[in-house]
Parts: sequence; structure tokens; C-alpha cells
Amino acid sequence: MDMILRAVLTVLFWSAGLFGLFNYSAVVEEVRAVGLPFAGVVAAGTILLQLGGSLLVIANVGKLGWVGAVALAIFTLLTIPFGHAFWNFPEPRRTAELHIALEHLTVVGGLLLAAWYLKRA
Repeated sequence: MDMILRAVLTVLFWSAGLFGLFNYSAVVEEVRAVGLPFAGVVAAGTILLQLGGSLLVIANVGKLGWVGAVALAIFTLLTIPFGHAFWNFPEPRRTAELHIALEHLTVVGGLLLAAWYLKRA
């Protein structure tokens, strides 16, 4: 049951990683759209982090699931200033991006709780 719950917790990441494997150019364009340098490298790293972090959390490989959860939490926090910088947008997009940022914070909370749990397991 724990593994199923960890898969549900990470569905956002592993599904995005699988999408990226089959739609790499779309991920590269998304990275370019937010203005990050080395779009190809960042896109590849993002896909690897999404899949690798999810795998660590789901399978708790080598009891390192907590590392995957922390990595995904940090990644999620970084998407706020780079992809959802609500303070840079006029209304009504500002409010929409704020809601996305708050949802990201909620996911971070869940991941950090999972990291704490997995570290103790």
C-alpha cells in the first residue's frame, strides 16, 4: 500500500517525465519560454530529475526515497520564480499564477512529509 501511495504522490512528476521522454522538443521549448539558458541541457536534467526522483520515492531504492522527495521538493520550489512568477503578471493572470504557486507549495509540503517519513523508515 505504501508504494501505491508514493506513486500517487509523485504522479505529477513521473507523468511529466514520461511526457518529456516522448516530447523532448516541447520540454526544450518550455524551458526557452521561461528564459533559462542551455534549454536542451535543462530539459534533459528536468526529465531525469522527474523520473529519477519519482523512482526513488516510489521504490525507496536503497532507502534513499527521502533524497528523491527532497530533490523533487526543491525542483518544485524553483518552478515558482522561474515558471510561475505571479508578481510579474497583470491581473487576471497574476491570480491564476498565484494559485499555481500555492498548489506547488502544497506539493512541497507533501514531499517533505514523505521525505521525513522515508528517512525514518
